[in-house]
Amino acid sequence: MPAAIRAKRVYEPYSPDDGTRVLVERLWPRGFTRERLHADTWLRDIAPTAALRTWYAHDPAKWPEFVTRYTTQLDSQPDLIESLLEIARRGPLTLLYAARDTEHNSALVLLDYLKSRLSVK
Repeated sequence: MPAAIRAKRVYEPYSPDDGTRVLVERLWPRGFTRERLHADTWLRDIAPTAALRTWYAHDPAKWPEFVTRYTTQLDSQPDLIESLLEIARRGPLTLLYAARDTEHNSALVLLDYLKSRLSVK
């Protein structure tokens, strides 16, 4: 059975179907308590580095290069990637993100990255 991995904005309602909810942002979302977020864990180090976030600045014109740079960062973090893959192998995994742009954000890059690693095994 394929692992269910999805990305979801922190502002979307919690659902028991989310399975394990992992916040994948470097910064804690403003205005959220731990209880309101319903995150099982926070992997801040899997998020883009501060330098990469600053360079990207949510500019869709930089998206292709951002994907390349962030993927390189993910390649250098095999332990964190493996921990997420282990969660996904056990049940649903929801990557939580705060970005307004639902088409150009680091959680979607991470989602694709994880899915590609699962299909290799």
